[in-house]
Amino acid sequence: MTAPARPLIIGCGILRRELQWLEAQRGLTFDAELLGPALHLDLPKLERVFGAQLERTAPRKPGVFFGACHPGLDTWLAARGTPRTRALNCVEMLLGPERYAAELTAGAYFLLEPWARTWTQALTTTFGDRPELVREIFRGAHTRVLALRTPCSGDFTAAATAASEAAGLPLEWLDVDLDHLERVVRGLLAEVRA
Repeated sequence: MTAPARPLIIGCGILRRELQWLEAQRGLTFDAELLGPALHLDLPKLERVFGAQLERTAPRKPGVFFGACHPGLDTWLAARGTPRTRALNCVEMLLGPERYAAELTAGAYFLLEPWARTWTQALTTTFGDRPELVREIFRGAHTRVLALRTPCSGDFTAAATAASEAAGLPLEWLDVDLDHLERVVRGLLAEVRA
């Protein structure tokens, strides 16, 4: 008799290190095929790349590690009977819905390490070389940049400082444990196994 296959998680790689940590430190077992963390900036590319990833994993039933990052995502997944993490986005997966909503209401723009490290490239791709437009957009919607540090984060102080300066907003830090993320992933794995 063969052992059951490990569940497969596919989706966004923004929390790749955190998922690896949960596997190593909290005993979660799964295979993961994760995409780059900036695909949500290009919805047609996200649709193409993620669609190909879904097709490539068939007939294996994966769990999808994504927030609601594409307007068609839940429709695609429902058609396949494929479960997705129960969260709006990766920040909610880390903070939980209450803390996420409170910080968002208080004007936070959430910054994770992978975004901070690719900030300039992402902004230039999205807005061109228009720093005044970037500051206008961020100041119009946010009061501060809230950098989230997890147990897996490196020192991204310089990158976060540069991002907050580019946004024209003050920088604050929040240390985040992985307890809520663990609950989200355990829930997804239970749906994949069901």
